[in-house]
Amino acid sequence: MSQCFSFGPSPIPCHSWNKDRSQIAFSPGNNDIEIHQNRGQNWSLAGTLKKHDLRVTSLDWAPKTNKIVSCSADRNAYVWTEESNGQWSPTLVLLRINRAATCVKWSPNENKFAIGSGSRLVAVAYYEKENDWWVSRHIKKSFKSTVTTLDWHPNNMLLATGSTDFRVRVFSGYIKDVEEAAKETAWGSKEAFGQLMAEYVNSPLGGGWIHCVAFSPDGNKVAWVSHDSSINVADPTLGANSIIKLPTKFLPFLTCIWTDNGTIVAGGHDCQPLTYTLTNNNTLTFAGKLDKSLQKKESQGISALSKFRLMEKEARSEQEDKTLESAHQNPIACFCVYQGVKGKVEKISSSGLDGRVVIWTVGSLERSMKGLKM
Repeated sequence: MSQCFSFGPSPIPCHSWNKDRSQIAFSPGNNDIEIHQNRGQNWSLAGTLKKHDLRVTSLDWAPKTNKIVSCSADRNAYVWTEESNGQWSPTLVLLRINRAATCVKWSPNENKFAIGSGSRLVAVAYYEKENDWWVSRHIKKSFKSTVTTLDWHPNNMLLATGSTDFRVRVFSGYIKDVEEAAKETAWGSKEAFGQLMAEYVNSPLGGGWIHCVAFSPDGNKVAWVSHDSSINVADPTLGANSIIKLPTKFLPFLTCIWTDNGTIVAGGHDCQPLTYTLTNNNTLTFAGKLDKSLQKKESQGISALSKFRLMEKEARSEQEDKTLESAHQNPIACFCVYQGVKGKVEKISSSGLDGRVVIWTVGSLERSMKGLKM
């Protein structure tokens, strides 16, 4: 763990950074968006963006163009632009959905973004210069339930989605009006907008809904975590329905992020980031915990479960400090790259339902695990 910052008791379900990491934007579990400025070891509130009528569900800060996109349970999305006076002005996005917007993400080229929703569709929005507004096109195929998560392929064309129908899908997000023709990838070469490129069932028996999905830095794999406490990787080169699945002993993960092409960090209800490596023989292996303080305390004494059982057996309660032996005191909800680039990530940030943002160093752990990869 590098640094831990507390922004109050309100949960932080989503956060995003500006280009130089001097500012952070997040929603404190309500319909506002707060922007905080870094003052060394302290943070100060630089502004509050007020436009949504209901809880903000997701946001993303485009580092190159310095625009923030946000979506909400009010079924709306806004693109926020910083004016010369430092104020942020919102532009409404024409989503045309009748249920809550659940997740949003800029494409790598920042010329469009995708929004998932409870309307069983994904809206891909782009800017129309002629009319000076953001319009959207819908991907409706195959979805049987709410779209909970999405991620863009590095080529700016393909879009991975996860939903509560227990499925992960890869679609073409190609918009002819804003980009050139796509090149062939491991997922295929079809360019038609909304074309289904791949579909994966989390488990033949269901296996739980999808919480987070993420493309690998090279774009050849897609990983996801679901409510059955598993971590999964799909590689189209291994077969159309090939899934590398690792059930875990941990509580369900809510978010995951690739730090290089063979390393995934996952976090969720266990309140700590856990690292997994993908070996050359296509096996997922648990590599370790980023929270060094927790590992040290676990190695020194009795486990939390054994301690609870002992307390129950002796019919006594503990009157001591009830805080968890981890940086986060509530589930981790979101990961972001803090330092480095995709494929060579050195630090990541996590936000949780405890109102904390923690900066984690991951490069050293990755280097130490190289020897485990065969």
